Amino acid sequence: MPIRPAAIMDGLSKLKVIRNPNYKRSGLKSYVSLMNKYGFDSTKEGPYYHINRITQRGLARHEHHKKGGRIHKEHYLVKKTGTTQTGEVGADDQQGDTEYLVQVSIGTPAQNLMLDFDTGSADLWVFSTSLSSSLQKNHNVFDPTSSSTYKALSGEKWSISYGDGSTASGTCGSDVLNVGGLSVTGQTVELATKLSTQFAQGTGDGLLGLAFSSINTVTKNGQSDPAPTPVENMISQGVIPSDASLFTSAFYSERDNQDSFYTFGYIDQDLVSASGADIVYTDIDNSEGFWMFNSESYVLNGTTSQQSGNKAIADTGTTLALVSDAVCDALYKQIPGATYDSTQQGYIFPTSVTADDLPDFSVAVGDTQFTIQKEALAFALADESHWYGGVQSRGTNPFDILGDVFLRNIYAIWDLGNTRFGAVPKIQATQNLTPPSDNASAASSDKKTSISLARI
Repeated sequence: MPIRPAAIMDGLSKLKVIRNPNYKRSGLKSYVSLMNKYGFDSTKEGPYYHINRITQRGLARHEHHKKGGRIHKEHYLVKKTGTTQTGEVGADDQQGDTEYLVQVSIGTPAQNLMLDFDTGSADLWVFSTSLSSSLQKNHNVFDPTSSSTYKALSGEKWSISYGDGSTASGTCGSDVLNVGGLSVTGQTVELATKLSTQFAQGTGDGLLGLAFSSINTVTKNGQSDPAPTPVENMISQGVIPSDASLFTSAFYSERDNQDSFYTFGYIDQDLVSASGADIVYTDIDNSEGFWMFNSESYVLNGTTSQQSGNKAIADTGTTLALVSDAVCDALYKQIPGATYDSTQQGYIFPTSVTADDLPDFSVAVGDTQFTIQKEALAFALADESHWYGGVQSRGTNPFDILGDVFLRNIYAIWDLGNTRFGAVPKIQATQNLTPPSDNASAASSDKKTSISLARI
């Protein structure tokens, strides 16, 4: 990259990612959360699935029942509670917290918030003082009345809803946003005024979407009016260099004992050099708002298999890696003692399996294979003697979803300016299958720890 003016260089730095001390790793809960987020069904037996419900959309509500309006179908996530019975999917059924959080500030003077950075969505929404006091508990909340630069956006609203019926919604305003020392003016900030339990139970104070703004949920006077994302505004306002209209991410697990980070407007060349490889780029298809690319092959123990037409998205808001049934079945046939567990709705394998017993496995990003290292295959304890696999079936979803289980193996370059995704390998020299302390089975307490002072 060319030499930057000193003023620009001074504003570019690594943005440290904080590991959430309240995060409790659970394979099944993570999988159910993905079924809810993306609306797919498992193609194998399990307790969770979607049904179509007939509902009415109207103006009046009483005890959560809609009255009046047009009849329509809703794709609704439920769970089996008996041979022929189903029950509601609640917050306790899903992974309501995130492993990684990043500090940002909004307003003048700055109000600090810890947000989930998510390349699978495009909204910037935050806990606000308009929420009930019970929902604000253990959170940093944004108070628009305390910011001299805040401006309410008349007629603008936002709303997110998932297949279990959970919702988050509210009003919109604009303000100054600071991300790692980079200031964006006039950023649309979505203030939460209503939150379902699923959204409120996590440690974070909201979400910062890093996908493309075409899937932003802001409406104006009832019509779709997507707001530019923070990175899109960084580019349009010249906050980051025009020849580096990108951000990057490097994630590490607790086992690695290294700090995860983001950069905006530059690539960490030291990490690229350490990989011993050149950055490989592949074009992005952002027509659905995601970071989607071709992934038409995989390699398992040295044997390459083709998947003509297969696509994948890279999603920092997802923990697992979800692939087709054919790939999943082939992978776990190579792991001693591995089996599909219908109660866990996923593949598990014995904790007695060593790293040497696990197969070499990689998936394609464009035309290049990237390894999912062996320790990533052991995602969480399913029980005292089995791992829940980090790679699971995408079910009826039409594309692969490559979350943290994949992203921890690469240094990722999210290049908006050139509509492409880049990567170099980032593999640990030693594979560590020690159960992480954030495993739900190993958690000693459900007490929530505030991290309001544990900032960067």
